[in-house]
Amino acid sequence: MDKRMPDVSPKVSIDAGAKPHDPVLYREEVVCEAVCDPDAITDNDVKTYYDQGFLVVASAIGDRLIAEAIDALHDLIALRVKGFSPLDLHVEADAAKRYGAMTVTEQRNAVRKVCQFVGHDRRMADLAAHPNLQGIAGRLLGGQAALIQDMALLKPPHHGREKPWHQDHAYFNYPLTTRVVGVWIALDPAHADNGCMHVLPGWHRRGPLVHFNRRDWQICDTTILGRTEGRCAAIPMAPGSALFFDSLLPHGTPTNASSHRRRALQFHYVRNDAVGWDQQKRLAIFGSEGKDVTC
Repeated sequence: MDKRMPDVSPKVSIDAGAKPHDPVLYREEVVCEAVCDPDAITDNDVKTYYDQGFLVVASAIGDRLIAEAIDALHDLIALRVKGFSPLDLHVEADAAKRYGAMTVTEQRNAVRKVCQFVGHDRRMADLAAHPNLQGIAGRLLGGQAALIQDMALLKPPHHGREKPWHQDHAYFNYPLTTRVVGVWIALDPAHADNGCMHVLPGWHRRGPLVHFNRRDWQICDTTILGRTEGRCAAIPMAPGSALFFDSLLPHGTPTNASSHRRRALQFHYVRNDAVGWDQQKRLAIFGSEGKDVTC
């Protein structure tokens, strides 16, 4: 039953709307295949990860755990998880003031991002610590993996909007010499029409790119559209598949123009002996509005 929630709106984080993007930004030129399963990963696959910046693993998480993760996500969106802060729900701006009075479906269609839930929900904590995720991440990091970020990234049908091209290391206060591995887990079938991940294979080896505040904090569209080398790779994924990717790999996801919901979890790991640095040093590398060039 699609019950309407009590007419009391919690203070949620407002996610400002984004302008439409040029579809050419995500014109896939190659489609990536997945490794069969976590046990099938070879040393050559690890070498490919270092060369290309990503590795797609099918069946990394089983159906039961994916169903539990979806249930947990529903509970977080409905604010039924003890200790979880409404401020860690990022809600579309036009819905934030009436969030508490929305129906369940309306709430699920209004939330773009959910953050910092692992410490409050056992189901999500168990998933982030799953041996397939921790083990593969540790293998790619060259040491024991430690979680530094957890979030859910949501694209409702017909209006789930773009996450522009960016590098995740631009958001993390770690030196460039610190290896960071992202893991993007499909909860629904993800394909080009509903906003699957797109990457530029091998571009992590080019190092940091300047980011600007445009539709989001992002790499310039002109950098993506004006490139003379490097093919845009779309990565369709079945539920339970996991994309492991380097934090310097440029990636983005287009608008969901389909009638199919696209939900994903994203975790980031570093080695457990990694040492961070401050935001000022990070921004001196990745930039902020108006650094050096225009976009």
